[in-house]
Amino acid sequence: MSRRTRDRDSAGPGLSACLFGVPGAQFNLGVGALRAATVGGLLSRAPDAEVTVFDDGWGQRAGRAFVAGRPVPIALAGARHSRRFHRPESYLNMRVSAALGGLGNAGLARIDGADVVLDVSGGDSFSDIYGEHRFRTVVWPKRLALLRRRPLVLLPQTYGPFRSPRVGAEAAALVRRSAMAWARDPDSYRALAELLGPDLDPDRHREGVDVAFALEPRAPEDSVADRLGEWFAAAPGPVAGLNVSGLMSRAEGIARFGLTGNAGSVARRLGERLLEEPDTRVIIVPHVRSGHGTDDDAVISERLYAELAGRHGDRVAITPPGLDPHQTKWVIGRTSWFCGMRMHATIAALSSGVPAAILAYSRKARGVFASVGQERHVADARRLGDEDLLAALWRSWSTRAGTAAELAERAPAAIDRAGRQMDEILGLARAEHASRTAAGARR
Repeated sequence: MSRRTRDRDSAGPGLSACLFGVPGAQFNLGVGALRAATVGGLLSRAPDAEVTVFDDGWGQRAGRAFVAGRPVPIALAGARHSRRFHRPESYLNMRVSAALGGLGNAGLARIDGADVVLDVSGGDSFSDIYGEHRFRTVVWPKRLALLRRRPLVLLPQTYGPFRSPRVGAEAAALVRRSAMAWARDPDSYRALAELLGPDLDPDRHREGVDVAFALEPRAPEDSVADRLGEWFAAAPGPVAGLNVSGLMSRAEGIARFGLTGNAGSVARRLGERLLEEPDTRVIIVPHVRSGHGTDDDAVISERLYAELAGRHGDRVAITPPGLDPHQTKWVIGRTSWFCGMRMHATIAALSSGVPAAILAYSRKARGVFASVGQERHVADARRLGDEDLLAALWRSWSTRAGTAAELAERAPAAIDRAGRQMDEILGLARAEHASRTAAGARR
């Protein structure tokens, strides 16, 4: 038994929290950043808290999070929008178990025991733009938390857009019943206000920042850190980071989001132009390594690396597989400028004070960049063709010194804001815990 477990047991039952909306965190570093920053923020403030992360695994398992660079135990529980209705991880199984008094469903028991249920919806999936099946997946935990009368907190995220009025009405009903709903930027807050209309309650419906602004960087394991550190130190010139999205570089993604620009082609041309400057080097940072499908960055990133390194040798590098969100942020934080297509890759840069631009496929990018005054660095691939996209990114690179000075002031303010919003969320959880403890003592 760990010292942390002994201390908690000797003090009686501690605060309990559940986290939903972070499936696939082991493949998608953006989702992983949301998970790691949320759990780290909770446990740095409440070290004795019991935290359960619901993921897309099977059964109840032991997991870990990093707090101040040190591993801390957490619980993992499977939860799936699955046709295997007989499995306890199935949301439908949980729903039926709830109707029948629980029936020993371990995931439902963790929800019942929680002082707060947190839900981040993958940051941007509380919408139907990715299809109704994905919307149903993010809605299930919200419905279960409310069914079991647990305080539901929607962590800072994007609300909508909703193509279907029926889906939008369902989303609004869930938000109205939540104990708190946070938007992650000014644009998202306007969308939240539009969704709720006259039911907007400023005490419960709040504007915040993406939780990943508070993610702690952590150096990779020794051999990897040494190898990357040597590459960064090998020459004195600037290093540009590039993050290329498989989602935006294949025909399916281009059609889905109505892109007018070819992101893969723009990234290759940008890399070549950067490397025309004799003192500049480039590091490519994949952010999704799912191993399959349109949403994987590995193949397009490795192809770009091969093309650029074939011409420019060791002036080009690529991050190795296996880095977690903390370690990837450590790499991104060492660049001089960063161009990303994945939102949380660019948040890792902005929150590290690194000037960044984003090649965007949806409206969410502008709002997040606006939260630190950087909306002029958003190149919208839905509106701009390849030449205009390349020109916008080059302007961002060329003005990086001024941007760095701005971020030196604005990034710490965003990180502080992320901490204060976590303090408020934890305050709600502690009030619920105190209320339940007092009610138990009266029985």
